Amino acid sequence: MAARYAGLQRNYEKFCLDGRLSAISRSRARIILSSVEGEANSSIAERLTPTQATVGKWRTRFIERRIAGLYDDVRPGPPRSIDDERIASLIKTTLHTKPANGSTHWSVRGVATQTGISKSSVQRYFQLFGLQPHRTEGFKLSHDPFFVEKLRDVVGLDLSPPDNALVLCVDEKSQCQALERTQPMLPMGFGYVEGVTHDDKRHGTTTLFAALNALNGAVLATCKPRHRHQEFLSFLREIDKAVPIELDVHCIVDNYATHSHPKVKAWLASRPRWHMHFIPTYSSWLKQVERLFALITDKAIRRGSFTSVKQLVQRVVASHNQNCQPFRWTATADSILEKCIDFAHVSAGQDTDMVALVNRRRASMWIQWHGVMRHKSAAAT
Repeated sequence: MAARYAGLQRNYEKFCLDGRLSAISRSRARIILSSVEGEANSSIAERLTPTQATVGKWRTRFIERRIAGLYDDVRPGPPRSIDDERIASLIKTTLHTKPANGSTHWSVRGVATQTGISKSSVQRYFQLFGLQPHRTEGFKLSHDPFFVEKLRDVVGLDLSPPDNALVLCVDEKSQCQALERTQPMLPMGFGYVEGVTHDDKRHGTTTLFAALNALNGAVLATCKPRHRHQEFLSFLREIDKAVPIELDVHCIVDNYATHSHPKVKAWLASRPRWHMHFIPTYSSWLKQVERLFALITDKAIRRGSFTSVKQLVQRVVASHNQNCQPFRWTATADSILEKCIDFAHVSAGQDTDMVALVNRRRASMWIQWHGVMRHKSAAAT
């Protein structure tokens, strides 16, 4: 028994020394420590708190709830001035109506004026429900009649590539411009960012053809002045020479016309180890090589300065393979299809019970709060 109390005392002494703990919580923990040592309520009250009733209260709560009992209970606070119906009206106004002045979207001030709710409250509810009427994102739904089949085919290759085969994502990035700044760049310093001139000198353009190895992230790339079927077929021949003869080649491409040119089809038909996999229309997000092109644009081209197309080609082709890393595809075809269905429901304008939505969100916050309290209690013990 003595060992048990000694261990309990050590735990609560550690609890009291937690720098994140409020002063009032430390005071309550000292009451419990003094009680464990056998000190009477009257003595503890005289030394730490105004009354014996306070000491008795925290001892009782500790017996009932252990460390969780030393934290404050949730207090109801003043009565709510904004009920669920008014919050639901705010959400419905933001989502399903437009301002009368012809604006395309609501602002915090506009919603506050329309609903009679203060600006600070509107801002708080916007944050709570993730409403951002000032922002937009681009999207495009595919109308491909074989969308599901093509989606499962491409995602299946990313998640579970076949044995004795190489999966390549092939595409071209056209109009890569070799731009030279008219003045030297100003280097970044303390308190200011890198400076570049708004005008530039153009030294020609090129088209980057790239084949991304889905397994290790390595890139086979070349640059050509145009992107016709002749250039695409020439690039396929380069890939065919680079891939060991014993491996099949599974090539993921988009629906660009040059990829289905009769001469390209004839070349593929004469090589049985080649298998072409076309993504659905308007679904470039399924191609991992697009992520590579975005990185090249952001890290090499956009803020670069090039005096020739040759210099641009060397920068683009050589930079990636020095430290290549594969992109890890994680989404399954079923999860993507579920999101597409959910988006279709939203875009169809299906009615939503706003009051029920408000109640679910408040219940979610309550569960999160109790999870935090349980975590604090477990960490303290």
